[in-house]
Amino acid sequence: MKKNILIVDDEVDVTDYLKIELNDHCEDFEIITRNSGYEALKVIFQGNVDLLLTDIAMPDMDGYELYSRAKECNDDLPIIMMTGFGYDPNHAVVKSRKAGLKNVIFKPFDIKKLISIMRTNLAEV
Repeated sequence: MKKNILIVDDEVDVTDYLKIELNDHCEDFEIITRNSGYEALKVIFQGNVDLLLTDIAMPDMDGYELYSRAKECNDDLPIIMMTGFGYDPNHAVVKSRKAGLKNVIFKPFDIKKLISIMRTNLAEV
C-alpha cells in the first residue's frame, strides 16, 4: 500500500521538483503537495497523511506552528523540516526540536538522503 507523503513549501518550484523526484524514485509513495501551511492543515485534518515534509519559513505560518498543529491532530505523524538557510530568526527549529522534532534537512539536499530519512521515519511509526 502506498504511503501518503505531504510536502509543504511556499515555493511551487520546490514542491514540483520534489514531487517529480520522489515519484521517479519511490513507487510506494503517493505525493501530495501544498504551498501554504493552512492548505496543508486541511489535508492533515482529513487524516490520510503518513509523513509530513515541510519548509520552515513560509509566509502564512512557520514550520513550528505547522509542526505543533499537525501533532495536535496526529501525535504519531512523522515530520521532517527542511530549510534553505542555517539562521532561523523565529527559532522554529529550536522550538520544534524541544517539542520532539527529530529531523531537519538543509536545502539543497541529496534526494537519496531525503528518501532514506523518510523511510526511516515511516518505519518507526
